Amino acid sequence: MMKKQSAAVRVMTPKRSEGTFASHIEAILRQLGENIEREGLLRTPERAEQALRFLTSGYHMSLQKILNGALYAVNYDEMVIVKDVEFFSLCEHHLLPFFGKIHVAYLPKDKVIGLSKIPRIIDMFARRLQLQERLTQQVAQTIQEAINPLGVGVVCEARHFCMMMRGVEKQHSGAMTSAMLGAFRDRKETRDEFLSLISHNSMQF
Repeated sequence: MMKKQSAAVRVMTPKRSEGTFASHIEAILRQLGENIEREGLLRTPERAEQALRFLTSGYHMSLQKILNGALYAVNYDEMVIVKDVEFFSLCEHHLLPFFGKIHVAYLPKDKVIGLSKIPRIIDMFARRLQLQERLTQQVAQTIQEAINPLGVGVVCEARHFCMMMRGVEKQHSGAMTSAMLGAFRDRKETRDEFLSLISHNSMQF
């Protein structure tokens, strides 16, 4: 007579090679006092590795591949604005998320950039260990170098989990940073027009 198979099948902890990404995460979990053999954590090191690699994939993105020739000669000298571009990033100080929206404007000289490329440029820099101030500057400088416009303006609005979950624990506080290049720095009317056009619904995310 065959024995009835036990309904509770014990799942074995995966064997991880020493020195691998997942093995280091396993060691961190053990240092935190967790039981790495409990069901909910059996595959957490691998899942955490995949998540972290995605969230830092900007290191492996190429500006040339992002632009892919989407720079167009055009006779247009009015302000181009791409606003409310959502982003998520990781603070380099605590490895905690910060998130928000970035607004980008530029004054073309003789070229424009494909509109979909601006969010991709933002992602390239956001998906790294970052500071909000640096992220803002990198987006502005990259667009300036790509199409050499008369000026570039970038405003970033963000909330930081390192302020919301720890430290001062202020859940409704936010930070704003800006980078103004060329005409956006030198001409108050240009800067004011940009800030006016993005001001409504500010920080509503």
